[in-house]
Amino acid sequence: MATASASFKSREDHRKQLELEEARKAGLAPAEVDEDGKEINPHIPQYMSSAPWYLNAERPSLKHQRKWKSDPNYTKAWYDRGAKIYQADKYRKGACENCGAVTHDKKSCMERPRRVGAKWTNMHIAPDEKVETFELDYDGKRDRWNGYDPSTYARVIEQYEAREEARRKYLKEQQLKKLEEKNNKQNGEDAVSDEDEEDDGLKVDEAKVDESKQMDFAKVEKRVRTTGGGSTGTVRNLRIREDTAKYLLNLDVNSALYDPKTRSMREDPLPDADPNEKFYGGDNQNRISGQALDFKQLNVHAWEAFDKGQDIHLQAAPSQAELLFKNYKVIKENLKSKLKDTIMEKYGNAASEEALPRELLLGQSEREIEYDRAGRIIKGQETSLPRSKYEEDVYINNHTSVWGSWWKDHQWGYKCCKQTIRNSYCTGSAGIEAAEASAELMKANMARKEAAEEKPVQHEEQRLATWGTDVPDDLVLDKKLLAEALKKEDERRKEEKDERKRKYNVKWNDEVTPEDMEAYRMKKIHHDDPMKDFLG
Repeated sequence: MATASASFKSREDHRKQLELEEARKAGLAPAEVDEDGKEINPHIPQYMSSAPWYLNAERPSLKHQRKWKSDPNYTKAWYDRGAKIYQADKYRKGACENCGAVTHDKKSCMERPRRVGAKWTNMHIAPDEKVETFELDYDGKRDRWNGYDPSTYARVIEQYEAREEARRKYLKEQQLKKLEEKNNKQNGEDAVSDEDEEDDGLKVDEAKVDESKQMDFAKVEKRVRTTGGGSTGTVRNLRIREDTAKYLLNLDVNSALYDPKTRSMREDPLPDADPNEKFYGGDNQNRISGQALDFKQLNVHAWEAFDKGQDIHLQAAPSQAELLFKNYKVIKENLKSKLKDTIMEKYGNAASEEALPRELLLGQSEREIEYDRAGRIIKGQETSLPRSKYEEDVYINNHTSVWGSWWKDHQWGYKCCKQTIRNSYCTGSAGIEAAEASAELMKANMARKEAAEEKPVQHEEQRLATWGTDVPDDLVLDKKLLAEALKKEDERRKEEKDERKRKYNVKWNDEVTPEDMEAYRMKKIHHDDPMKDFLG
């Protein structure tokens, strides 16, 4: 824990301070105490324990981390609506000229009509209202339910229940009225048997029965707070008290996990037990059976349909999603049956109830077939070639052979006309002759072109000077002049490197000799030369 003093510390003091902090964290030294005598946790980070400089903390403290500002005297109370505090006997000066109360003025009074010229008595003067002022906090000012009395909602429920009761009573009366009219009409015509009369009497009696004794589908139960139940007081996921609890079926710590909050055990606690003797196989057993599996399939269908661009959403429109799923299953079954009929029509149905031929049923026939030693048929039945599932012997565009019956130069074609174009029209033998003539003509043209080709003219290579110009045949470089030119080039380069050696009066000579050009070339830096860094 760093101390609050900002005085200068030497390296040795700083090291001792760090050792003391480490000892406090390890529990070898007592913890630091603040100004209130409370111990400071040594594991608190320094940016939390160190106080700001403007607080002028003289010793370690965590007071700056606590709530040091005192809250105003906020209240949660609300106005007492409609409360009266005083009933005056006579009119008071400064009171409301309309009702006689002193808690408001005439302009804001809307309680009763103005009594002009009337004598103020006790029965005419309105009592004073209870005026209250509260100091609310931020949340209290914006709480729209502040001052709401939940007991007043019972009146709303009573109104709705009274309306529902009146509606049921009216429907009951209408039903009884229709049945009585029907009975009177049948009795007047005398066209009803005794059994029908008894049935109608039973209907009337059933209609007269109180609705509480019938099936209460529309009954709304009060909300009850229960430990494990829902809004109507029903308790879910309970067991019979005599049965063994699911978490006691297998006491192994590595067995199925039991969640006490939801009272659920997903996996089977006894996976190796006899399934005929088990009464509980885990909650997942209910997830993969019954309506749970149907709902899961409905969910998956809604997701896949939405991904494919269909406007379907299980939570937003569950009825629409269920209807579309039913239609999808019907269409799928129709397609499967149609495909099945197509296959059976093409290949037959071995499981049908049709009578098999006598030859197949008994495995013998009157037909005589002769085989050789290798099992090949010699006579009696012609061998049938196996046919492909693709269309065979279908000729297009006047061809007499199929595509792929001819191969040449890594290309497939038609054998009848030797064309390599897939959807070409058949030209027959004339096309073959034309193709051969064209090939021979092409070969003759290629031979003629090769014979007519001339050898390329070889031009004499001109010897160029080293600096890129044509070199005369009689050009001879003087070695002495070349050495002087190299020396001048070195001096010029030294002047370029060191500007202090450059003279003020410079004489420039425009005449360039071949030796000067050769010296410049020899001293020139070639940037594409890989050995340029090693040249002096």
